[in-house]
Amino acid sequence: MLALAVLKDPRYRAYWLALFTSQMGTWMQAAAQGWLVLLLTGSAERLGLVVAFQFLPALLFSLPAGVLADRYPKRNLLLLTQGGMMLLALLMALLILTGQVRYGHVLAFAFLYGALNAMDLPVRQSFTVELAGRERYPGAIALNSFGFNLSRLLGPALAGLLISLFGVGVAYLANALSFLPLLLVLLRLPPGPRGEDGDGRWWREAQEGVGFVLAHPLVRRVVGLVLFASLLGMNFQTLVPAYARLVLGLSATGYGFLVSSVGLGALAAALVMAFTGRPKPGRLLLGVLALALAHMGLFLAHPALVPLFLALGGFGMISVLINANTLVQLSVPDRLRGRVMAVYSLVMLGTGPLGAYLTGLLFEVLGGRWAALVLGGAVFLVGLYQARPWPKVSSPPA
Repeated sequence: MLALAVLKDPRYRAYWLALFTSQMGTWMQAAAQGWLVLLLTGSAERLGLVVAFQFLPALLFSLPAGVLADRYPKRNLLLLTQGGMMLLALLMALLILTGQVRYGHVLAFAFLYGALNAMDLPVRQSFTVELAGRERYPGAIALNSFGFNLSRLLGPALAGLLISLFGVGVAYLANALSFLPLLLVLLRLPPGPRGEDGDGRWWREAQEGVGFVLAHPLVRRVVGLVLFASLLGMNFQTLVPAYARLVLGLSATGYGFLVSSVGLGALAAALVMAFTGRPKPGRLLLGVLALALAHMGLFLAHPALVPLFLALGGFGMISVLINANTLVQLSVPDRLRGRVMAVYSLVMLGTGPLGAYLTGLLFEVLGGRWAALVLGGAVFLVGLYQARPWPKVSSPPA
């Protein structure tokens, strides 16, 4: 199995374990942030605005990050982004633990953290290919997705327990500490090669990546599907806390359990991909259908069945993202990898502000169940449109 093969590499194994630890902290913080906003405001619309602020920087920084990833050693860039996120989490923990946190602080933190994450994502995705090698990349992305979604399963549940016992600030502090192993591993790795020096005009270099996406039939189709699926069907950071508190009236522990349900379904999708090999466009469509059914199921579901539909949503989301990411990565020449993945990140994260705010607004206007039905119906229409024949998957370029 490709995922196990790449895990035998000691360098990649150390990187993967450290990344998993960091992602555990990230998911603990994500769960804590949603709960903190609802404690401060009691508003799903305000929560949607925070999530929107966190994803908004992707519109501003993803493309420049792709240019940097193709110019400079990726390890050095990751040290900057990961270290910056650690410091921000530590600052928020101090504000919360000293009782000084306000809603405006959460908005500012979400924007700054989102800016660093927008810079980090295309660099980290390109770094995965550099560290694992092109031939082992499908296994590496399946392994990374497994770790990401295992942390998505465990992190929120642990956050719910910590919030119940010690308060929200401890979850932020745990995230700050979780960056340390990854920073240490990155410091021990070689910096890696530099890319070609540009002409100093980053937007011209970024346009080359955009041009590749628009000109390549398969990549264009995949990125377009991710755009609409992310906009309408992947806003679980807003959907789950709002549904848990405002529809079901759950405690922090119950909320953590619902977030973990999304993670359980996502973990199952990652395992399926790890065992089934290369991606196929048909699996993208199955993922979109699962997202649609999950949202529409929340409209009718008895409270006891809500975790089941959220798990289905997590399965659909990761089925879409793993297949989409791998199809794009295997179609991209190495010299353009950072810039093309920046476009992919821009689409995936850049839809977050509008999608998160739209989800929160629908909750306020229609109520949680009807909002889920409207979103699920829209995702289903996207799946129907994408069911037409797909371009042929070409062999990877040299």
